[in-house]
Amino acid sequence: MSEVILTIDGIDPLELFGEGNAKLNLVKKSYPDVQITSRGNQIKLKGDKKGLDAVKSKLEIMVKMIQDKLDLSIQVVEDLLLTDYAQENKISQHVSGGVIVYGKNGAPIKAKTKNQKLLVDCSEANDIVFAIGPAGTGKTYTAVALAMRALKSKVVKKIILTRPAVEAGEHLGFLPGDMKEKVDPYLRPLYDALDDMLPAEKLNFFITNRVIEVAPLAFMRGRTLDHAFIILDEAQNCTTTQLKMFLTRIGPSAKAIITGDLSQIDLPGYQKSGLRKALDILKPIDGIGQLFLTADDVVRHRLVKEIIKSYDLADEADEAEKLRIREAKDTAREAAKDQNIPSENLIKQV
Repeated sequence: MSEVILTIDGIDPLELFGEGNAKLNLVKKSYPDVQITSRGNQIKLKGDKKGLDAVKSKLEIMVKMIQDKLDLSIQVVEDLLLTDYAQENKISQHVSGGVIVYGKNGAPIKAKTKNQKLLVDCSEANDIVFAIGPAGTGKTYTAVALAMRALKSKVVKKIILTRPAVEAGEHLGFLPGDMKEKVDPYLRPLYDALDDMLPAEKLNFFITNRVIEVAPLAFMRGRTLDHAFIILDEAQNCTTTQLKMFLTRIGPSAKAIITGDLSQIDLPGYQKSGLRKALDILKPIDGIGQLFLTADDVVRHRLVKEIIKSYDLADEADEAEKLRIREAKDTAREAAKDQNIPSENLIKQV
């Protein structure tokens, strides 16, 4: 049994340990054979040498990230703890990816996960990017940050944010007010992202002067969208016709990011999402990138990740059961054919 004492100076212990020791508890959970106790600016480690070395290395990287003013969220700590020893020193490069843009009060906005960093890289390498993934993975937020960077650096002259006005399983009925008041509830998530990146007065100025335009997808028909960074959000709720209409609006000096979550399609049952078809048929085209985020990229509450994984497992079980029933029915039909009896008799038994 060995013992090591780490002294942490020059950083706020709360940043390292997290609220309620949430980050430190993650380390303890990952290394149950190592006793970890903290007091003031000291951390005592007790256990076998291999475990001690691993915990010491993880904690030192966490301290270094704080000193370098890199993001050390719960998600980043989880990624670090899942990274093998040989690769762990690269963790800050993977997660931080540098500042995308500076938001309100000069707050740096960075990619928080490996796939968010890949989304940044993919957007830089392609004029059109499909960013697909579950809720909470930062697809829209990262896309808006990239659009703000392009606007501030004068790569584009305006930002256009759009999404289909589809109700999420609820019938809202008649909405009072003018056209803007009717559609704003559908576009609120896009405004939320903008609120993080621009002071209210500057955002209002940009919207008033149409430097930033937030509008339903239906308003895009017939336009040519050029010298702009265009974001189509919630693209899983586009039909094939709508998505084709949007993609054919893009001008020669424009960039676009299309975000979507194929597990949350809110279209009526008789309409099919056009997103899956677009991913298949556009994949071979040079200049169109595709990036898939997963539950591991969730940057919301830690339980969101577990919720998504649970639903994914349930969906897989449902698909497996449907496949089993289809195969059983096919077998029953073959058996009925061989026995020269009506297949319905055997199918009912499946």
